[in-house]
Amino acid sequence: MKCSSYIPEHVSECLQLAMLLEVSAYPKPGNVHRTADFSDTRYEHFLASAVVVGRFFRKAAERGVLIGLGELEPKKVELGKIIKDAVEKVSSWISGGNTILGTIILLSPLAVAAGTNLIKEEKFHIESLRQNLRLVVEATTPVDAVNLYEAVQLARPGGLGKVPELDVNDPSSKKEILERRISLFEIFRIASKYDSVAAEWINNYHITFDVGYPYFVKELKHTKDFNTATVHVYLKILSEVQDTLIARKLGKDKAEQVSLEAKNILELGGLGTLQGRERLIEFDCRLRKSGNKFNPGTTADLVSAVLAVSILDGHRP
Repeated sequence: MKCSSYIPEHVSECLQLAMLLEVSAYPKPGNVHRTADFSDTRYEHFLASAVVVGRFFRKAAERGVLIGLGELEPKKVELGKIIKDAVEKVSSWISGGNTILGTIILLSPLAVAAGTNLIKEEKFHIESLRQNLRLVVEATTPVDAVNLYEAVQLARPGGLGKVPELDVNDPSSKKEILERRISLFEIFRIASKYDSVAAEWINNYHITFDVGYPYFVKELKHTKDFNTATVHVYLKILSEVQDTLIARKLGKDKAEQVSLEAKNILELGGLGTLQGRERLIEFDCRLRKSGNKFNPGTTADLVSAVLAVSILDGHRP
């Protein structure tokens, strides 16, 4: 794994595969999957997005390799620009709505960290990956923050709402960020109160590594089925962490109800039992009513990160 030209390609393949397997998992309640679409965003839009974004993951991993070789400082990775360029390219390829903004925000630092990990170590190490991740996200700059704001404006995700400080839709926010020298990491510290993707950056990917990854590995070993393990880890995260997209759109009480149902389905055995499967299919159908307002989109982003780490660690479908 020491060949520096091979590492970025390997990292990108792992992350793209994670995205493809996440969106293909079914019946993944409330989100697009291989047998269910939204009116404006279809399964094939996600497939196209996963293909297009590969070059940007490669670029991120290349810069991670340079960090590991001592040839690049983490603050010069330009993570915000990588995210913005990836979102812009995806937007030019698909006609649907936002597909993978949250996933790009989570996986781009992972790509950098994995590049550093694999060039410095004889093999992949989870602990080293997390250390590298912290280094990468904490080194982000105000320019990274401005680029992230522009990426959000390009993607036009639903359920953003309005926040009292440095609102992404406020034209003056970018100027204030540069004047006050507020890094992207600090922006996410503010946003972490109401967004799980931002909270992952701040908390060293706690949900990904401490909740999702060990549960996914356990389920994969138990079921020997990648789809089942993916759906189950989706339910596990949803049961323990209120989906912040639902919470912003409909309130915390509704998000809590969704989490409780996910927990109940897991307790029934999920896809492993007839009763659990029937309840899961009914749950999926119910969440799709009312114009997909109940789609747990943030949970899907988190599952992509879990799968990315698992695939980097050698787990394969």
